[in-house]
Formats: sequence, C-alpha cells, structure tokens
Amino acid sequence: MFVWQKLGRIFDPQTVYTLYWLKHFAQSPTLLKLGDRFRIFFSSRPDPDEFGNFVSYTGYLDLNKHDFFDIQCISAEPVLSLGKLGCFDEFGIYPACIVGHDNRYWLFYAGWTRCEAVPFNAAIGLAVSDDGQHFERLGDGPIISYSIDEPFVIGSPRVRIFNHQWYMWYSAGVEWLPASLQCSRPEPIYKIRMAVSDDGINWLKQGKPVIPDILDEHECQASADVTFFEGLYHMFFSYRYTTNFKNAARGYRIGYAYSANLYDWTRDDSKAGIKPSTTGWDAESVSYPHIFEHDNTLYMLYQGNGIGKTGFGLARLIDYKALK
Repeated sequence: MFVWQKLGRIFDPQTVYTLYWLKHFAQSPTLLKLGDRFRIFFSSRPDPDEFGNFVSYTGYLDLNKHDFFDIQCISAEPVLSLGKLGCFDEFGIYPACIVGHDNRYWLFYAGWTRCEAVPFNAAIGLAVSDDGQHFERLGDGPIISYSIDEPFVIGSPRVRIFNHQWYMWYSAGVEWLPASLQCSRPEPIYKIRMAVSDDGINWLKQGKPVIPDILDEHECQASADVTFFEGLYHMFFSYRYTTNFKNAARGYRIGYAYSANLYDWTRDDSKAGIKPSTTGWDAESVSYPHIFEHDNTLYMLYQGNGIGKTGFGLARLIDYKALK
C-alpha cells in the first residue's frame, strides 16, 4: 500500500486579488517540469455575470523546484481563450493533463458549454505550445466527444505514454439524475473509461468502465492518473456520491487501483493511503490527484474542499508496501 505525507496547501485562490481570471477556485492541478522551475496549470473563474453564470479559464503558477511553496509568478492571462460561439468549450476550459512530446507541450483539457435541460455538457479538447505558456487549439472541435454509449459529459482526461503507446483515462457520463429533494438541479453520473492512440490526436475508445463501483450504482468517478512504479501500473482517481456531496460525509475521496497490463484493473481504495484531514482546507474532500516524480520520489498534487474552492496542496510518498 501507499503511505503519503501531506506537505500542506500550495495555493489558495482566495489570496489573489488582482487577476480578472482568478477570483474563485483553483481546480484540476497538473504539473509541467520546465528547467529550473515547476509550472502548475489549473482552472479558475472570474466573478459571475449579472445572471450568476460562471466561465472558467486555465492559467498557471510557477514554483521553485527546490521549494514547492515558493510561488515565483502567476500567469497574468489565461493560456488559452474561451472557445468560439457555439463551440464545445465556449464557457469553460479545465486543464487535466499536459504532455511533453516532439519538443512541444500538449494540453489535454475538458471544455464545457451551457445547456437548457441540464446545466452543462463537456468534451475533450487539445491545444499545443512551443513554450509552455501560449497555447493554440488544433481546431475548434473536440478530439473526444459524445458517442452512442457515451452520450454526454466527456471530461477529466489524463494522458500518459507507455511503451510508445498513448493512453487516456477520462470520465464519461452515463445518466443524468433529475432535480429532486436530494439535488436542486440535475446531476450527472460519470464513470472512468479509457482510450488509446498512436499519435495523441486520433483516439480509439475501449467502450467499457475501467473500475467497479463501491458506493452504489450512482457513484461518480473522475480524474484517473496512472503511473508505473515498482513493476505495476498504479491508478489514483476521484470518486464521490452523486447527490449532497459538498460535505465531509459524502464528499470526494481518492481511490486506487492497480494493473499489470493497463487494461485489467483491480480496485482497492484501502491502499490509496490518503484521506481528508481532520480539520482545515482539505477536511471535507480530497480529489483530482496528479502524480509526478522528482528526485526519485513520488509526489501527489490534489485539490481540497469545495472541489478546489480552497485550492490545492501536495503530498509526498514516504512508504510503499508491495502488493501481495
């Protein structure tokens, strides 16, 4: 099993007052190594409009690679504009993964748009950059969108390259629960699925859930990040109840599964090794894990209460007991 030591909160969005795009939330942190510094991409929101509607942008902050809590700068502007009128990412861009490939940086993100019968819909887009600062879309449409057995809410992409093959784990909506006494608006149910690619652009969906439910059939699963360590593939992901989840009892948790071949996974959340704290910024929920290696040590970025409303923090692997 894994044993993580929480090092603390790296960033609290409520401490920034001068950037228009960064007023509320710091969500879905993902890290890029750039020479003498680490760049963490994340999603944030300006103040809502007169109708109470939010949009979301992606920007970044740079950290001293020798001191994770030394924030050197925050991007003055988002790295990517919102999508054009009617596009899948017209109202929001969530970073989920950035991959260095062919001397360029590939940003896989979830774009969302507003709907009428339900609050939103989402699909997965791709933008590229030469400098890790300014990104351009490959096109106005998504690289992975809705399909016959995945009819809505395609998001949370995490991409890794293993043995020259591209793998993407993402969340796919399977049902909307209508508004009720338990939820004031319709809520989506989504599960982790996988796609593979030879080039990072054209993807073949596997068309089936990756891991089983443990809460109930309405369990929501997202943000599966996979790393290879000690001879196995390890997946850390988020899961929660569909309704009434903005509290300590039913909020997001980080789950765990392992595999020898990337296709067949065994879920065992007891081995994840990280839970909400007893008090503080991550006492209600922990979610959206991102695993990276530095100085021969594994680290985990994760967001805290309110699905990133209180920002994101860092944990370090301090012990690992091989799976039996």
